[in-house]
Amino acid sequence: MNDINSRQRLKEVALLFLRLGATAFGGAAAYIAIMQQETVTKRRWLDDQKFLDMLGISNLIPGPTATEMALYIGLERAGWLGYLASGLLFIIPGMLITIAVAWAYVRYAALPAVGWILYGIKPVIIAIIIKALWDLGRKGVKGPLTATVGAAAIAAYLLGMNALAILFAGAAVVLIFQSGKRFWTLPSSLFLLSPMLPLQLPTFAGDKVPFKQTTLFLTFLKIGALIYGGGYVLYAFFNSEFVSHLGWLTHQQLLDAIAVGQVTPGPVFSSATFVGYLMGGWQSALLATLAIFLPAFFFVALASRILPSIRKSWWAGALLDGVNVSALGLMAAVTWQLGRTAVIDWFSIVLMILTLVLVLRVKINSTWLILGGALIGVAYKFLMR
Repeated sequence: MNDINSRQRLKEVALLFLRLGATAFGGAAAYIAIMQQETVTKRRWLDDQKFLDMLGISNLIPGPTATEMALYIGLERAGWLGYLASGLLFIIPGMLITIAVAWAYVRYAALPAVGWILYGIKPVIIAIIIKALWDLGRKGVKGPLTATVGAAAIAAYLLGMNALAILFAGAAVVLIFQSGKRFWTLPSSLFLLSPMLPLQLPTFAGDKVPFKQTTLFLTFLKIGALIYGGGYVLYAFFNSEFVSHLGWLTHQQLLDAIAVGQVTPGPVFSSATFVGYLMGGWQSALLATLAIFLPAFFFVALASRILPSIRKSWWAGALLDGVNVSALGLMAAVTWQLGRTAVIDWFSIVLMILTLVLVLRVKINSTWLILGGALIGVAYKFLMR
């Protein structure tokens, strides 16, 4: 009877996350909301407190939060087979769709119609990221310390500092000053100097590096193992690694990767699949996907054993506050850089402002906004021929 029950639970988990991976749009916040509706409200696999505990742990570890939530739910509902099924089936549909889109992009990107579509999508993407920054900033900026660290992160990134170094420095600064509040009184003058710490870390920029699949794999593995802040921060890492450091992508291609990650279902991290395909075809696409998601499987397995006991500790909270506000700084800086390649004339300015008004005042799924931008871009370019 237990075997029958276990198989039934595994089947339920597999079918749910296959459907979510093939149809869910809107980014991590939307995916998590759908998971809550499906697993707590509708199916009653979990109660609200358990779901919130899982979400809290997922936010403490690196990697894509929505994918890690899928892994946790699969593990809780159907054991380790459920863990594998939920993770893989949440990722694979979007990966396959992204490979198909990348193939079409490589083959037809030079055609005017494709350029027209991307022309309309890019200002919409910038507006969506600005909205995300607004929402996350209200939670992430908790006082003068985090505000200063976030501003320093923006400046450091625009000056060419390494994204990973900025995140670690931001976490260290907040932890040090939170420790000071708990254990000793620091001179106020030190607070004024602390935001400059990220600027004293080395940068790793260089000339264009020859493409190698080993480098591709290790770079995506590093990003997957160290990234905090969700899907949008991913683009800051991509910009730092693949545009500035390796020289494999242009800002234009990076913005296209953002658009593809938004218009395809499943995790936003499937942008890595698109980047991998641009570099070396479907083999590199699969390699990039494996590398960026592999750390999430490891961290969730580890966290399910050790993190619940330390989730509420003060030092973990301080580190997370520093990482989060530094990630917001990276998001803001890369949005500025990408906006310079996306908002290029009066029409794109109007389209971005209109989208920003809509996302701030009306709850519209980002997928519909992006599709609308694509249609408007095609219509505008057609009329202006």
